[in-house]
Amino acid sequence: MAQAISNEAVLKGTGKPWQHWCDALDAANAQAMSHKHIAQWLATEHGTSHWWAQMLTVNYEQHIGRRVVGQDCTGKFRVSASKTVNSSMDDALNLWATAMKGRNEFSDVAITRGPDTLQTDKWRYWRCGLADGSAVSVNIYEKAPGKSALSVEHSKLESDAQVEHWRGWWKGVLKAL
Repeated sequence: MAQAISNEAVLKGTGKPWQHWCDALDAANAQAMSHKHIAQWLATEHGTSHWWAQMLTVNYEQHIGRRVVGQDCTGKFRVSASKTVNSSMDDALNLWATAMKGRNEFSDVAITRGPDTLQTDKWRYWRCGLADGSAVSVNIYEKAPGKSALSVEHSKLESDAQVEHWRGWWKGVLKAL
């Protein structure tokens, strides 16, 4: 299986080619390790940054068939869709909240938790849980003065088919904003 990140990027980021990492992980019997243990081993034994330890671990798990592209280490999937809006973060959050006001479902799946909003200096969030166990998080940050990125992330999905369904569904919602 091809890795999700190119050999050139791995070489540039780690100083070693992808095959080096495959050989090292195979020699360490990483097939028998958990995701967390592999990433810790890469960071501790090879001095990779946290980011590269995660990237190499995910690629390796895809390489050995433990997961497919888009699948997280719990076996679940996530999808995201985004849109840039010409507004402040607060106005973008208000735009989203107004569009979602009164909704009790998304694509015939009931909202069972939330929505909740949260803000930090750099982010605005709108979150809810759905009856199928999945979760929706709208993440908003300032791209430039007067421009914000609004990204819908739908996590804890069960399959690639759900990913494709929700990708199209969320793109439609964002287009209508």
